[in-house]
Amino acid sequence: MSDISSTAETPYAQGKILKHVASGVGVITFNNPDKRNAMSLEMWEGFGEALTALRDDDSVRVVILRGAGGKAFVSGADISQFEKTRHNAAASEEYAKRSAAQRALLADYPKPTIACIQGFCLGGGMQVAMLTDIRIASHDSQFGIPAARLGIAYGYEGLKHLVSLVGPSWARLLMYTGMRIDATEALRIGLVERLIPDDQLWGETMAIAETISQNAPLAIKAAKITIAEVLKDESARDMGAIKAIGTACMDSADFREGRQAFMEKRKPQFQGK
Repeated sequence: MSDISSTAETPYAQGKILKHVASGVGVITFNNPDKRNAMSLEMWEGFGEALTALRDDDSVRVVILRGAGGKAFVSGADISQFEKTRHNAAASEEYAKRSAAQRALLADYPKPTIACIQGFCLGGGMQVAMLTDIRIASHDSQFGIPAARLGIAYGYEGLKHLVSLVGPSWARLLMYTGMRIDATEALRIGLVERLIPDDQLWGETMAIAETISQNAPLAIKAAKITIAEVLKDESARDMGAIKAIGTACMDSADFREGRQAFMEKRKPQFQGK
């Protein structure tokens, strides 16, 4: 994954989080390879800053998350910080508050997000990946949540997403045993959407992201909003939001452009308006 020039990257958290933009695609790299991209509090905060910058960049239509070094996406929390930041319930609650804001930002992200997973995707890394819209993994990837082996409780939001993806029985097996599963098993149970050969992972992920970036942003936003509402309990669904984004699509210049491009047999140029 050395195809992105470091001169074009914006660093956060002393360079342990990197941001890059190209061809309508924003890329955030977890850049702590010596610790298999384990997340420190500083990295969580830098991650939030990078997400915010890409959210507010009108040139960015889709965001990819990836890990540096080829050995891990994110291997979890930086356990070396635990004695200082998570040594008891009070400290752990404070840690959770400081990192929860970044996860909430990703959970409610208005643009499509893709996790490009190579190597270890464990613990907090699983939580990050599960919050993205699409998970694409290499054949050498490994997945797991070792909370039971560390004596800590995995949070409600993380388990909610795990259960929604793999079902309660697999969630119990993963959580009770702390076991790791390989990429083939992850695909089979619905934890990831696609498996790609290791040497093709980045190219295939970028191809998917670029396809998304060239489609109509409002139509994609409509799909994202509607799918999110479908996943809610019926009593909590915001049908007004679904109707509003549907109306916005039908009244948009992009819809006119899409029709005209089809009739003229050319590629549409969408503006998100």
